[in-house]
Amino acid sequence: MPLPISDPDDPRIEAYRAVRERDLIGRQHRFVAEGEVVLRVLAKQSRFAIESLLLAENRLESLRDLLETLPPEVPVYTANRQVMDSIVGFPIHRGILAVARRAPLPSVGDLLSGLPDRALVVGLVGLANHDNVGGIFRNAAAFGAHGVLLDPETCDPLYRKAIRVSVGGALVVPFTRVPSGNAMVTALESAGFEAISLSPSGREVLSTIRPSPRTALLLGAEGPGLPAELLARTRTVSIPMSGGFDSLNVATTSGIALHHLALA
Repeated sequence: MPLPISDPDDPRIEAYRAVRERDLIGRQHRFVAEGEVVLRVLAKQSRFAIESLLLAENRLESLRDLLETLPPEVPVYTANRQVMDSIVGFPIHRGILAVARRAPLPSVGDLLSGLPDRALVVGLVGLANHDNVGGIFRNAAAFGAHGVLLDPETCDPLYRKAIRVSVGGALVVPFTRVPSGNAMVTALESAGFEAISLSPSGREVLSTIRPSPRTALLLGAEGPGLPAELLARTRTVSIPMSGGFDSLNVATTSGIALHHLALA
């Protein structure tokens, strides 16, 4: 049964208090999911355990089918919009939040060795923008990528905004961290992957590429791109632009490249 909350200071909803501030300082192995589409994706993922929900009162009926599938020990808190806004610290227009527990990250060797003989993965190096990371995970899920590798400078794909932009893709595609971009390439080579680095200065054109059975697409931050030492170690590929224009948004680029590599 839904548990009504009338007091923003109710200790039962402490995990939802000041959401944006908590986004910055972390949540002790937990994350927040926002919105109906994301919640429905989350509820289907066995590797994440939902701990509780906080819903605006007017969202209960539209989520009735989902709520019936939750384990009975998962509390579902409800509040009117004024109380909910006071709890989270800003107008929460979607009226749907969930707190879930993170799954332990596998080692890069375990993630890659567990993939099929034909596999496509994405490597992100230095991407600090949550919108771009969320967009890349959305594309990775859409085109069937088997995993994503993140260097230490790449932001958290389970940050609330990144999950929202990914439309739940960050909850679907397995990922893990590696110590550095060079360690990423080394791990990929050891697992039989050919690393393809996207760069405006790439020596080959994407449309001419025929991917290897195991292919990794490496993407760098907008502006600096991938480090020179990674470009020197990998197969470099470009997407030609019209009129001398030399770059695309990295999330857009990932969609074009993943579509080609998945279907070529």
